[in-house]
Amino acid sequence: MAEIDFMSALHKSTSRDYLARVNDPEYPKAKAAQLAKKFDYDYWDGDRRICYGGYRYIEGRWKIIAEAMAKHYKLKSNAKILDIGCGKGYLLFDFLKVLPQAQIFGLDISTYAITNSKPEITNSLTIGNAIALPWPDNYFDLVISINTLHCLPAYDLDLALREMERVGKKNKYLCVESYRNEQEKENLLYWQVTCEAINSPAEWNWWFKNTEYKGDYSYIYFE
Repeated sequence: MAEIDFMSALHKSTSRDYLARVNDPEYPKAKAAQLAKKFDYDYWDGDRRICYGGYRYIEGRWKIIAEAMAKHYKLKSNAKILDIGCGKGYLLFDFLKVLPQAQIFGLDISTYAITNSKPEITNSLTIGNAIALPWPDNYFDLVISINTLHCLPAYDLDLALREMERVGKKNKYLCVESYRNEQEKENLLYWQVTCEAINSPAEWNWWFKNTEYKGDYSYIYFE
């Protein structure tokens, strides 16, 4: 189990106006969050003041991360890879550019995301919940979950971490939102629209220990 940063460079490439997110007259924070938590059109492709504002595939954006993970975990060409909270499947699609023979699997709670995923891999994606993964024990060579588990309430977070540990053989990696000081905590609260588990790194590590999650992890911060 180690802290490994695959995600912060991508996270920092986006500029954010925290106060504008909170104070927008048409989509104030509470309204934006209410719409975003449906994980439907508004969350993915609606107004940027709600969430992504158009979540589209960008050539090469995710390939860099797929390459880094494949190299770090020494994945074989036919590795079985699961992405929990896969969204529209862009990272999995780019994994196939790095490992063309890989067996990819994705799961997301959003019917909209799966329906509007990369058409080349839609058949590899499943609508479902992280707390009940429909795969056997020790099935995957790599299990990843990026910016997903912090959206779960505590009673589901416990199950989700245990499920992630269960289906992976050895290599697992998750990334969650966190904060190191009061400024970052304030920024996180201002910006997030779906986050339920708002934990410091020490608190996340408590969760990992108590759920027996043994995989790798990293945090993104709102500086």
